[in-house]
Amino acid sequence: MSDIKAQYYIKLEDGLVHCTLCPHNCHIENGKTGLCGVRANKGGHLYAESYGLISSMALDPIEKKPLYHFFPGSKILSVGSYGCNFRCSYCQNYSISMERPDTVYISPESLVYKAFDLKDSGNIGLAYTYNEPFINYEYVLDCCKLAKEKNLKNVLVTNGYVQEAPLKEILPFVDAMNIDLKSFSDDFYKRICKGKVEYVKQTIEISAISCHVEVTCLIIPGLNDSEEEISALTSFIAGISSDIPLHLTRFFPRYKMTDREPTPVETLKKLYAIAKKKLKHVYLGNV
Repeated sequence: MSDIKAQYYIKLEDGLVHCTLCPHNCHIENGKTGLCGVRANKGGHLYAESYGLISSMALDPIEKKPLYHFFPGSKILSVGSYGCNFRCSYCQNYSISMERPDTVYISPESLVYKAFDLKDSGNIGLAYTYNEPFINYEYVLDCCKLAKEKNLKNVLVTNGYVQEAPLKEILPFVDAMNIDLKSFSDDFYKRICKGKVEYVKQTIEISAISCHVEVTCLIIPGLNDSEEEISALTSFIAGISSDIPLHLTRFFPRYKMTDREPTPVETLKKLYAIAKKKLKHVYLGNV
């Protein structure tokens, strides 16, 4: 278990800790972790158990994040750990978000050095992705600060499920975010993700003031593909800025959701037309 003390928690009686990093507000018993699986109570203190434990790393095109309006044509060193604070039944990366993969320890200094060393290969910085970066908050924040000192860019690919205080602490070090707005329905978030949409909307609103933001929505047949929902979702984004790019991506059966067909391309085209009425930049993904 990591000896890095976590931020954003309150000590309670009987050895309990109250994690205040994300809206789940987990009350964690000694020897247990929060819903995310990585924030661990050890002797009445909260520790960042996954600190520096990297499961995935690749030098990716920035468009793969997806970010289409942030240094297009460049590459970014992308890293992920394990764990997630959602429980999406269709998770595309469930082998690292829902399970415990093999990992190697890479210190923030070593990771930033590697990113800097790859500048000659077109690398512009670090993308914290593959699993949910906010649950690895302490490590991501430490890396972001060091990367900034080297004039590298920091990118978060996130579900946006974080409390306002930690979000505002890290935002000065973040250059771009792709935020997953999985649905505009609170019922969808409760049933499918075990979360609440209001907090994701708040993250988009706050982040768009501070850094470049693009939004992704995976369109799942029969769950979030109605014209009414996409109209409401795009109205919300346009209310912040019609310049925010929206990525409507195609669903393929994964993890526990194998009972549905891939999203028909015609559905995506129909929703694209709706979104384009309010947003300047709409893209279709996985087609």
